[in-house]
Amino acid sequence: MSSPNPLSEPVPSRPRVLVRWPAGLPRRLDAHDLALFRVAADRRWPGARAVLPRLSRAADHGLLWFGAAAAMAATRSPRARRAALRGVASLALASATVNTVAKRSVRRPRPILELVPLVRQLKRQPITTSFPSGHSASAAAFATGVALESRGWGAVVAPVAFSVAASRVYTGVHYPGDVLVGAALGVGAAFAVRGLVPTRSQLPTPGRPHADAPALPGGEHLVVVVNGASGTAAAQSAAVREALPLAEVMECAPQDLTATLEKAARRGRALGVCGGDGTVNRAAVTASRYGVPLAVFPGGTLNHFAQALGIDEVQDTARALASGDAVKVDLGRFAPGPDGAAAGYFVNTFSLGVYPELVRLREHWSPRIGSWAAGVLAAYRVLGGERPLEVELHGHRRALWLLFAGNCLYQRLGPAPARRYDLADGLLDVRVVHGGRLPGLRLLAAALAGPLSRSPVHAAQRLRRLRVEGLAPGTPVAYDGEVSHIEGELLVDKLSEALTVYRPLAHP
Repeated sequence: MSSPNPLSEPVPSRPRVLVRWPAGLPRRLDAHDLALFRVAADRRWPGARAVLPRLSRAADHGLLWFGAAAAMAATRSPRARRAALRGVASLALASATVNTVAKRSVRRPRPILELVPLVRQLKRQPITTSFPSGHSASAAAFATGVALESRGWGAVVAPVAFSVAASRVYTGVHYPGDVLVGAALGVGAAFAVRGLVPTRSQLPTPGRPHADAPALPGGEHLVVVVNGASGTAAAQSAAVREALPLAEVMECAPQDLTATLEKAARRGRALGVCGGDGTVNRAAVTASRYGVPLAVFPGGTLNHFAQALGIDEVQDTARALASGDAVKVDLGRFAPGPDGAAAGYFVNTFSLGVYPELVRLREHWSPRIGSWAAGVLAAYRVLGGERPLEVELHGHRRALWLLFAGNCLYQRLGPAPARRYDLADGLLDVRVVHGGRLPGLRLLAAALAGPLSRSPVHAAQRLRRLRVEGLAPGTPVAYDGEVSHIEGELLVDKLSEALTVYRPLAHP
C-alpha cells in the first residue's frame, strides 16, 4: 500500500486551528474568516497552481504594477499615461497606509501553513503581520486608479488585480478577511487621490462659447495636414485615414508647412492639423486668416492645446467632427513678431527669460535622448548658467528670470496650475519671476503659487495687454514651443474669439 502524497490536494485531515484576531474584535468574524480560509484551502483551483503563486511573487514590492504602468506609458497614449500615473499614485498611498498604520494597529498572526497544501506555499514566507493584505491593497489601488482615468485600461488590469488578491488566500499567507479589508483600503486610496487630483471625467467640458461649425461625418470636406518631421508621421496619417476615411490627408516637410496649410484651408470646409503645438500654432493662424474651423489631431510630445480642448486621440476629434461640436478660442498676439513679421501669435503660452533658452536646448537634444530627458538636462544647464533678463515694466527697470503670458487663465489641477477651462476669456495669465538667487526655487514657487498671487519672489496678474520695453537686441522669446528673437518694445495682447475649433462635447 502506497503512502499518501504530501503534495496532493486536498490534505485529508487537518487539526482544528483557531487563530484569533486581536482582542476586542468579534469572535464570530474570526470564526467565519477561519471557516472561509478552510474552504479555500480544501478547494481545488483548476489551473491555479501554475499561475497564482508566481503572480503573487511578481506583485512583491509593487513590481508587477510598476511594470504594468511602464507598459501603459510606452503606448504614447495620453489617456494611458494618465491612467498609469494615477494607478501608481494610488498604489503609493495605499501601501503607505497599510504598512505604517494598519499593520501596526492590528497585529494579526499569519494563517497556519499546515492547512494549505505544500505545493501552493510560497518559497519565501512573509514575516509581517497578516491584517490587512498589503498585496491586495496595492492591487485594488492600482486597478481602481487606472479605471477611474480609463475604463478600457481598467478592464485590462482588473482581472490581474483580482488574481493577485486571490493568490494571497490560495498560497495561505492571508485570511479572506485580510484580503477584503486590504482591497477596500486600496479602493479608498484611489478615491482619495481622485479627491486631490480630479480625473479627466470630473473636469468641466473644455471651451466656451459654443460655435457653429459644419458637421463633417467621416471627415467629408476636411483637409488634414500632417507635419512629416514627426517621427510618427506615418502612424498619425494612418490613424486619421482610418478614423476619417472621407478626409483628404496631406503630408509635408517642415519648410512647406505654411504653404500646405494655406492650400488646405482654401480647399476644404475645415482645416485639420496633426502635429505638436508648434505645428498647431501655424494651423491656427491660417484657419483664423481664412475663416475656417480648425480640427486638431494630437501628434507631438506634449500637445498642450489639444489637451486643453479635451482631445487625447484621433477618435476624440472624429467625434467632434461628426457632431459639428466646436468652440470659439482666443488667439494670443505679440508684436513685433518673429523673423521681422509685424506680429506673432500663440495658442498656449508666450515667454521671455530662461524658458526660451530651455526650449532651444531641449529641441536640440531631444532627437538624441528623448524629450523628457532633454527637458531635464536643459533645465539644469539653463538654471545653472543663465543671468536674469533686464527689462522695463511700468516705467521701472527690473531683473527677471521669467516673464510668462498664458493664452487665458490657467487653473489649478492638483498641486500646480496646469489646466485652462475657458479658452475665450479675453485675458492673459501673466506671471513674473523676479531676479535674484536660486532661480530654480523661485520658478518652482511661482508654479506652485498659481494665478493671482504676489510675493517678493514672483507676481501673477490677469491682464488684457502687456507692454515690455528696453529689450536688448537678440532677446529670445518662446511661443508654443518655438523660439525667435526680438528687441526694443514688445506688446502682448489678445484677439478675442478669433478662432473656431472642433472639440468633443463630453469626455468618453
